[in-house]
Amino acid sequence: MIKSFFNEFKTFAMRGNVVDLAVGVIIGAAFGKIVTSLVNDIVMPPIGKLLGNVDFKDLYWNLDPSKTLDGGKVPQSLDQAREAGAAVIAYGAFINILIDFLLVALCVFLLVKVINKLNRKKEAEAPAPVESKTRECPYCLSEIPKAASRCSHCTSEVKPVGQASPANG
Repeated sequence: MIKSFFNEFKTFAMRGNVVDLAVGVIIGAAFGKIVTSLVNDIVMPPIGKLLGNVDFKDLYWNLDPSKTLDGGKVPQSLDQAREAGAAVIAYGAFINILIDFLLVALCVFLLVKVINKLNRKKEAEAPAPVESKTRECPYCLSEIPKAASRCSHCTSEVKPVGQASPANG
């Protein structure tokens, strides 16, 4: 019973779509880290510099101003406010994550757009279906030429395709 369970699980786990999904998740996680680094280390610093040396990850609203650090100091950063145990809304981190999401969504959109374009190109390059030169005899269901006026198998008179009436013979 246990052996059949493991065999069934192995069959499930080794299906192409499960393996493809696993690869997609792993690549997606790695891609997410790249985009997060792009946002935090490349995109946001120049934006912060333009807005007066603002570090977005440290932007927050302190919902509990009575919480202070040891010695009565008021927290000056998000980390200090959290260390003091203050309830905070970390809107700067939210802005970073929002930009992160928008960049990932843009990359996925562009990827899907390229894949769709390649699929349309393949469809356009596909040859048109070749028109059959034969048809079925309505009496014996054998294959006969479209232009035939008599079936070569059962000798029944048939109407040639594209003509008004069969040839008299």
